[in-house]
Amino acid sequence: MSKRKRIHSNGKPGLSKLFREFNDGETVAVVKEPSVSSRFPLRLQGSTGIIAEKRGNAYKVKIYTQNKLKEFLIEPVHLKKIKVK
Repeated sequence: MSKRKRIHSNGKPGLSKLFREFNDGETVAVVKEPSVSSRFPLRLQGSTGIIAEKRGNAYKVKIYTQNKLKEFLIEPVHLKKIKVK
């Protein structure tokens, strides 16, 4: 993953990305937003998980890694909703 943003999307993310709302049980993809300086484990980049609950400004996401269910607190800037049919 590159540490830079594409030239047309440079700058800080919009307010709609900062204040996204998710419901419990929704499926999300983890996509790092490089312009936001927060601690973010790179091994989560590109993984999918399920929203468990909201904690403060972040969401508790359940993700399977190495055949184990693990829970991570991730800010909504780094989450992208996935539509499940």
